[in-house]
Amino acid sequence: MSKNVLNLLDIVALTEDIPEYNLLRGQVGTIVEILADGVAFEVEFSDRNGQTYESVGLRPAQIMVLHFEPADPNLKPEIVTV
Repeated sequence: MSKNVLNLLDIVALTEDIPEYNLLRGQVGTIVEILADGVAFEVEFSDRNGQTYESVGLRPAQIMVLHFEPADPNLKPEIVTV
């Protein structure tokens, strides 16, 4: 497994509930801004019609990148600590 590298326009999912914004673990958003040299990320959450319903600054531990292609079978697993 490779390191969870976060980039502008990555599609991500929440790894925890954020009740103050009415967001639940698993909700999907897009990174629209990299803040403080990658210490935080502005993530925009939109409905099926493309209407933004929330935009929140989140820490890397609160999101995970979603992958739409199979993993490279030659990748060697790494242990990533935060």
